[in-house]
Amino acid sequence: MSAATTRSRTPDRLCAEAVDLARAAAEEVAAPGVVGEHTGMVAEGDRVVTHFFECKEMGYRGWRWAVTVTRASRAKIVTLDETVLLPGPDALLAPEWVPWSERLRPGDMGPGDLLPTDAEDLRLEPGFSGEEEPPPNSPVSGEMAELVEAEDVEVTAGVPANLPMAPSRGSIAAVAEELGMRRARVLSRYGLHVAADRWEEAFGSKTPMAQAAPASCVSCGFLVALGGSLGQAFGVCANEFSPADGHVVSLAYGCGGHSEAAVMPKAPQPPPPVVDETKVEPFPLRPSPDSGSVPVVADEAAAELGHS
Repeated sequence: MSAATTRSRTPDRLCAEAVDLARAAAEEVAAPGVVGEHTGMVAEGDRVVTHFFECKEMGYRGWRWAVTVTRASRAKIVTLDETVLLPGPDALLAPEWVPWSERLRPGDMGPGDLLPTDAEDLRLEPGFSGEEEPPPNSPVSGEMAELVEAEDVEVTAGVPANLPMAPSRGSIAAVAEELGMRRARVLSRYGLHVAADRWEEAFGSKTPMAQAAPASCVSCGFLVALGGSLGQAFGVCANEFSPADGHVVSLAYGCGGHSEAAVMPKAPQPPPPVVDETKVEPFPLRPSPDSGSVPVVADEAAAELGHS
């Protein structure tokens, strides 16, 4: 460790004693009554000391006035270097600034808002922009395109065997437009994966609704298929009673509104009466003697009221 570094850690005596000079400089810069008590000092270097004063300004909790004083070598007079308001360790600070492109969230756009797309957006890649140039995967080679342009003819089916096959109709630009490749930019592989992850998180197989569903959307009659590579894993729900109506859903998603979830049960019908025709039940033609209200008496003449 050098001698200069050792000296810089020890505050200069004259600079450390210049508290009144530092306070006067802070009060001159600040509003009246906002400079508080002296809270400490720190040695910035040889004969350079910064004094800290409490800030009583409303809205600046934890901030402090920092006044730096210094003196020349072998000089007895301390001079002012700078005065500034700095945040302390527990200062109330504004949140870190975030660019608008990172603050924007889905659903923030309103009517009339414009969302510019970055030229280097990873979600997009250049599409087919040439007027009559074949796209990269075109069946027409560069040689064939040059031949067509030189002869001013239209390539049709039935070309010689040594030439590649030409499109069945129209020019290359027309074919590119039909395939949707005439746009300036199209979705890149990264853009497809980002969209798929977002849709899977919102209406995917791991959602609580899908976990409790009787079946998945792949077998639902309300599912509208998507075109392109995303159609292998997603579709659009067309069930007005489903929570995902009008949204892109995963084929593994499901809800209680599945078209084949349940069949409405019929009203319960009581069973028909069962008659046992193989059993004979005896039915007496005469009433039983003990079925009346008068007890049976052996001598009918002795009965008080006669025969019942």
